[in-house]
Amino acid sequence: MGRIHPHDVRKLIGRSSDHETVWTVWKKSSMAFHGTDGFSVYDSSGKLAFRVDNYSRKHKFFSGELLLMDGSGRPLLVLHPQIFSMHDGWKGYRSDDELRNIVSRSHVFSMGRRSILQSSDEAEVYMLSSTGHLPQKPDFRIEGCFWRRCCSILTGTGNVVAEISRKKVKNMSVFFGDDVFTIVIKPGVDCELIMAFMVVMDRISKKPFTPILCSSSSHAVL
Repeated sequence: MGRIHPHDVRKLIGRSSDHETVWTVWKKSSMAFHGTDGFSVYDSSGKLAFRVDNYSRKHKFFSGELLLMDGSGRPLLVLHPQIFSMHDGWKGYRSDDELRNIVSRSHVFSMGRRSILQSSDEAEVYMLSSTGHLPQKPDFRIEGCFWRRCCSILTGTGNVVAEISRKKVKNMSVFFGDDVFTIVIKPGVDCELIMAFMVVMDRISKKPFTPILCSSSSHAVL
């Protein structure tokens, strides 16, 4: 697949690659001391590339915003829950150390569950246009089951831009636990955005009572 063009995505904000990239996600903060939680994302060479620290799973009425950072701790995107949203809505803002007030931040995207009537993990993402408005149709949608680590992120036109799957132990038919999984991102796709979508999906998805494993034939051995 070629690069994502402006008619597919209204606003790219971060880095992308001209080749497919594979990332390993560990659902644990990179901060080692007691009481922290979050995400640590490693590139194919094992280098820490993205992280979310001090991550709380409190109800959204009592939880604050989340900060997506690069591996060195540089802020990238602020993820803010919409407390009164029936679709478990979240907004993403460009992070800036000097602009802590939410009113002053640059709004990048809005994201939420596709339906309030269904228990599926499907979600939709709307990118803010250059005129400051949200489109009527989503720019991205997430299909599949995030909690089972079997989901895809697609553009509004149906092109797959990223896939989340369970991580397999190399050269073995054994999977890691649910806290370790893989994200494969297609060429020309903003990696920062995909990581932000992944973090929000973790907050809005409903964990199934009975785990159902995905078919191992659908995943590559990494």
